[in-house]
Amino acid sequence: MTVVSRPAFQAETDAVLARFAAEPEGPEPDPYQALLLDREELPDPALAGLCDPGTRPKDLTIDGRLQARVYHPITDAPRPVLLWLHGGGFIGGDLRDIEAATSGIAAAGNVIVVSLNYRLAPEHPYPAALHDVRDTLGWIRDHRTKLNGDGRIAVGGQSAGGALAAGACLLARDGGGVLPDRQILCYPSLDRDQDTESFRLFDGTFLSIAPGRWSSAQYFPDGELPATAVPLRAESLAGLPPALVLAAGRDPLRDDARNYAARLEADGVPARLVEYADTMHAFLNFPAVLSAGRHAIELIGSDLREAFPEPPA
Repeated sequence: MTVVSRPAFQAETDAVLARFAAEPEGPEPDPYQALLLDREELPDPALAGLCDPGTRPKDLTIDGRLQARVYHPITDAPRPVLLWLHGGGFIGGDLRDIEAATSGIAAAGNVIVVSLNYRLAPEHPYPAALHDVRDTLGWIRDHRTKLNGDGRIAVGGQSAGGALAAGACLLARDGGGVLPDRQILCYPSLDRDQDTESFRLFDGTFLSIAPGRWSSAQYFPDGELPATAVPLRAESLAGLPPALVLAAGRDPLRDDARNYAARLEADGVPARLVEYADTMHAFLNFPAVLSAGRHAIELIGSDLREAFPEPPA
């Protein structure tokens, strides 16, 4: 494991957490009504940052139903395509929330990023979002000429999006479909009702993963959960794509990232684990105020350049 530690990380995180804590609380709404209001809220550029000017963004619709935004780096040469999946607990989030990260990864990694708005629970519980990811990977393969892709494909995501990326790789390995060449899992949520050290230390630090949450019940099916919903419960991770796994040091999900990277390595899958010390969950959503987010964008870009080198002239 590589630990990235900078003097500013703790102070910046403390300031963001204090800012959120100081926001006035209104009356406690119905959870679903609160979710609908949250979905309508636009990201604050002072926190989320802006689109990287070194990309050419374009909106498109996949299979006539799924909204996506494509970020092309400033090059006419065909490039690998990275499918990216936002976080939001499987019930919220939007590609607009992470535009600084997705465009920044496209520029830093010299890759084409397809940022997807997959279907959300409770309207569309498991496995709707997972099937959207599977179908979009197939669409990327079939439309690589339209995208200016070179045939190499990666998948990545944040939190719930990281779970969907990992689940889609398991689905492709076991059932056919497009198995990406690389997976990038940022502070992924890979189990349910985890009783880990990081849960005990950090639950409620920006994020809660405590059992019995309304949001969790909206997405997960009843009964025994399949590994594609909770990838840490897979019997084997052998045969999956090489992985870059990012963790946050002050995150209840920190140990999901640590444990999954260890499981991948134990099953013969190359996995690089990078942990950002003193940093909270979702730090890639706030690169304007969290230097850990800016560092991670560059790190992911560098990782992709190494994984997908330029073809020889």
